[in-house]
Amino acid sequence: MQAVVLYGPGRLEVREVPCMPVGAHEVRVRVQAVGLCGTDLHIVAGRANYHLDDSGRPVPLDVQPQILGHEIAGIIDELGANVRDLPMGARVVVDQGRTCVSEGRVRRCEYCSTGDSHQCEFYREHGITGLPGGLAEYVVVPAVNVVRIDSDIEPAVAAMTEPLACVLHSCDVLIRTAARYTLAGRAERGIRSVVVCGAGPAGLLFVQYLRNVLHFDGLLLVSDPNPRKRALAERFGAEPIDPVSTDLAAVVRERTGGRRAELLIEAAGAGAVYAMIPRLVRKQATVVMYGHGHEGAELSVLNQLQFLEPTLIAATGASGGFEPDGRPSAYVGALRLIERGVVDVSPMITHRYHTLDTVPAAFAGDHCMPGYVKGIVLP
Repeated sequence: MQAVVLYGPGRLEVREVPCMPVGAHEVRVRVQAVGLCGTDLHIVAGRANYHLDDSGRPVPLDVQPQILGHEIAGIIDELGANVRDLPMGARVVVDQGRTCVSEGRVRRCEYCSTGDSHQCEFYREHGITGLPGGLAEYVVVPAVNVVRIDSDIEPAVAAMTEPLACVLHSCDVLIRTAARYTLAGRAERGIRSVVVCGAGPAGLLFVQYLRNVLHFDGLLLVSDPNPRKRALAERFGAEPIDPVSTDLAAVVRERTGGRRAELLIEAAGAGAVYAMIPRLVRKQATVVMYGHGHEGAELSVLNQLQFLEPTLIAATGASGGFEPDGRPSAYVGALRLIERGVVDVSPMITHRYHTLDTVPAAFAGDHCMPGYVKGIVLP
């Protein structure tokens, strides 16, 4: 099969590679759509490598090249011998993480057994930790890792299930983490104001999840220098702020009556944002550390934040429990929200790539274009 292979920082090439054999409890998915994620961008640029050896050291790309892509939708075109609950030709989205349930372990680790499957002791991830991902013609995954699409949504829209599932997980962690200010608290302990830093796909999904799923009706401010992203944030129910032309901290103080925000979601992955957070949040606020990257800042920027005694939540991935049939609850929930139109992902998809040959150019600079919000590959 053909796949986009990363064999060094910034070095992507379409190559012919073998397809993994289909095990008895696995399915082969013909990829119809795969989203380009910020995590992919960091890996391609050489700023991150999540493929680790047994001692926790990154495996160099020149030792083992990678096939990225973890936001996957496609069609089942081969079934393992023991797969009984899926038909050939079923349209599905893919949970790229292999867990105790995925591998059929009789005794689940403490994380899988308590609804934190993304932290599985034996966790491996297609497209991120070395297993071949979706930037290819096919991907082979455990049958319980695919969730059937029950509607006529297009593949590009279905591929947004994974990023929404990550937001669903983050909000679940937020709700169940003890903090001074909560979304379900009494008036004096409830969250009145939220600041979302970054209006990329994640930030925009947080806005919709807060408004449409959690029914948060307080002040929701979104900061982003990109006018197109700010327009989408406003469309989804937030008040946009341009941090370039205005003093973000001053706007937050003014809009919150001097209180500042009880909840801040860092979805930009920008180091400079952390230096500003102490000016944006109330004492003992909650800060969701969602973005990755954080270039341009050192740990000293956290000094002033620590003095405020915040609750810091480092949520990652689409962790969660499992449905009775073993399928991942976060993905099931996210896909149904998209299918029912509760969360609208279509306006975020600004760039479509119709062949694998176009992927290297997409990583080379398209994501830096002013109109770019989300790219989807449709091989």
